Amino acid sequence: MNVYQCEDSLEGIFTAIYNIYEDKSRPEDTRIDLTGELLLFARYVSVATDKGKALKVMNTLRRRFGEEDYMKICFALASTDEDKAQVIYKTVAAGLAVNCGIGHLCDNLADDSVHKLFSLFRNANNEFLHLRGFVRFQELDNGVLYSRITPKNNVLTFLMPHFADRFPMENFLLYDAGRNLFGIHPAGEEWYLMQDEHYFMNEKKLRMSERESTYQELFRYFCHRIAIKERRNTELQRNMLPLRFREDMVEFR
Repeated sequence: MNVYQCEDSLEGIFTAIYNIYEDKSRPEDTRIDLTGELLLFARYVSVATDKGKALKVMNTLRRRFGEEDYMKICFALASTDEDKAQVIYKTVAAGLAVNCGIGHLCDNLADDSVHKLFSLFRNANNEFLHLRGFVRFQELDNGVLYSRITPKNNVLTFLMPHFADRFPMENFLLYDAGRNLFGIHPAGEEWYLMQDEHYFMNEKKLRMSERESTYQELFRYFCHRIAIKERRNTELQRNMLPLRFREDMVEFR
């Protein structure tokens, strides 16, 4: 068994896939590992992330399987599942072996790897779709829009283009508190990500603008006033708006 150990990132996993094909390692005897777990009688290969190799794999996936299937792979990569790298590799290897063509990578759901990849994609994509509607920006006293999120999956990369498209001329900061990952968008410029594992955003030190405080109070009052007590359905509300999102939403504070 050949075990390729790489970092948990799109570039790291794609580099591992490139190295596997470069080494002509057989899929049935190959594994990509993100955990550092040791297996008996295995040959370990340390993978140094190479953006050039990752880009070649990225272009191949887009050309052979199409943009839609490529995005499914990217959403699966955003998962926290420790086995995601192996699942993606096995699915891609099977797709390339049978030349499944554009739009057909995830057709064979009877295959365990394909089924798992589709499940990871669906979970991350659903969370992304939820957050597109649940994110609440606050205006700070310096005019910057700020929002805090705590997603299970690493979906900040997908959220930033969405909000950059809607607020192109705004300075805004989207903070993933679970990963200490910041999405930063300067007004009129390209957005970028910044991560500091040792940094902790102390929200108590953030000061909202007077206008923001006023609108937050109005919004909370509005949400309470439109509620019809006799028609309250907490079970339906939890299905439409899971409890884990409410901590970061103004109307539930």
